[in-house]
Amino acid sequence: MKPVISYLRVSTDRQGKSGLGLEAQRQAIARFVEAEGFEIVGEFVEVETGKGSDALAKRPQLAAALAAAKKAGCSIVVAKLDRLSRDVAFISGLMSRQIPFIVSELGVNVSSFMLHVYAAVSEQERLVISQRTKEALAQARLRGVKLGGPKLAEAQQRSQEVRGAQADAFARNIRPVIDQIRASGVSSLRGIATALNNRGIATPRGGPWGPVQVSAVLSRTADGS
Repeated sequence: MKPVISYLRVSTDRQGKSGLGLEAQRQAIARFVEAEGFEIVGEFVEVETGKGSDALAKRPQLAAALAAAKKAGCSIVVAKLDRLSRDVAFISGLMSRQIPFIVSELGVNVSSFMLHVYAAVSEQERLVISQRTKEALAQARLRGVKLGGPKLAEAQQRSQEVRGAQADAFARNIRPVIDQIRASGVSSLRGIATALNNRGIATPRGGPWGPVQVSAVLSRTADGS
């Protein structure tokens, strides 16, 4: 049987906690690998947005999946292309790493060129939906519909809560990678930071790791040691 790495992603912390979407992806991939004679040798699960051509910096589990696939010399399988991204530039960047991706809903024989085409179509759909939403909101304002309008303090509080939830989600995603590094014998915060940087994994803000950032992740995942 041919080995593959499985990658699952949901875009919100709420979905990640509930499992909404993850199990459907897992079942779709399971059916596909059984039909095509693959064997899943690793699974990576992410709770993070797929937006932006720099999204890989925000998705440590995808970076870890890429490293695992490279080490095993195998492909990464996803249930749908949008679980990677709807951004053509991001898809192109992944393709340049010379690690094959298989999208179960498209089949095993889809070429890299066709994946780019499907990504372009998906990106265009996203742009059209965004434009329609903006137009609908503009029309609503013209009709005198009051949109939003929360108090400033409440808006700021909500913004802080969202940032905190995003930081918690990132910490949960990166923690298994840190645990792997620890299991290899690296125990110091500085050593862990160096290992993360060597793997090409960025901090939530896209910068390099240091002892402070590692400590923050461990604290958020209820382990400050």
